Amino acid sequence: MTDDATASLEEVLAAAAANLEDAVTASAPSGGAEWSIDGRVFAAVASGRAEFRLDPLVANAALRTPDTSASQRGRDWVAFAPAEVDQHAIDRATAWLASAWRRADGEG
Repeated sequence: MTDDATASLEEVLAAAAANLEDAVTASAPSGGAEWSIDGRVFAAVASGRAEFRLDPLVANAALRTPDTSASQRGRDWVAFAPAEVDQHAIDRATAWLASAWRRADGEG
C-alpha cells in the first residue's frame, strides 16, 4: 500500500481486511471488491465508495457523520464516499470494516 497521504479507499480497506480472520475477498459483480465470512457479505468497495453492513445502532450513528449515506444494499448498510482519503476517513473506514466483520463473524 502507498502511504496514507496517497492511498485510495480501496487500498486502505484491502490492507485492513488482510488482518481479518476468516474474511474472504472476492471481486464484486459491479467491480471493486467484497468481503465476506461464510458467504455473508459484510463490506464492499468500488470507485472510491465503500459500503459496510453494520449493527443497526452503529449504522444509525455512522449516518450522522460526513460523507455517508444509506446504501441501496439494505437498512443496515451504510455507504461511505469521502471526498478525500485523509486520516479521519481512514479511521472511520477501517473502524466500520472491523465492526462489520465482527457482526458477520458473530452470525456464524
